[in-house]
Amino acid sequence: MEDSSRPIRIVVINGSVRPGNYTKMASALAIDELRQHPKVSVDVVDPATLHLPFPGQDSNSVDTERLQKIVGGATGVILVTPEYHGSFSSVMKLVIENLGFPSALAGKPVALLGVAAGSIGAIKSLEHLRGVVSHIGGLVLPLPISVANVQKVFDRDGHVLDPTVERMVRQVATNLIGYIERNLCPAVTLERLLRESAAADPNIVTV
Repeated sequence: MEDSSRPIRIVVINGSVRPGNYTKMASALAIDELRQHPKVSVDVVDPATLHLPFPGQDSNSVDTERLQKIVGGATGVILVTPEYHGSFSSVMKLVIENLGFPSALAGKPVALLGVAAGSIGAIKSLEHLRGVVSHIGGLVLPLPISVANVQKVFDRDGHVLDPTVERMVRQVATNLIGYIERNLCPAVTLERLLRESAAADPNIVTV
């Protein structure tokens, strides 16, 4: 459990390496929302800057070790993926494969955000991603956000054109922070208070 006196560390992982990709534009909104919270620090994983081996290849990659360390030290994670051929991207799958086994995602709250050019959005990719993350032990939060017709939501410079979608994407960040504050921080805070009280008053017994 996370000590509420320490910063909440959120890792945002982008699932696209295409130049000018909409995935990064959507994640930028979530990142901006995370940075509005003073207790939150953000690490962004851009697979385009990493050399990650395929499964079965030599796993002694410096970038793999760095990726596992970053995600392993996170309080929570946001996975952002485009939808390709009815599922999440191979880039995101490669990142997940490089998180080791047991996975660095195991036991961590994970929020999902998907983007797609079609009218039904990234529903299929989010369903598949939820199954994979749950299988490796991640705690997938409810209410994933699917952005449909993403090419109409952002302009070429990454500016969001739809305030309703912007609120929804930002909600991914606030939902994750809220979950962490409600479920991970309070218990540790209570434990610390009890121990501090016991130190001040020897008549108080803690277990």
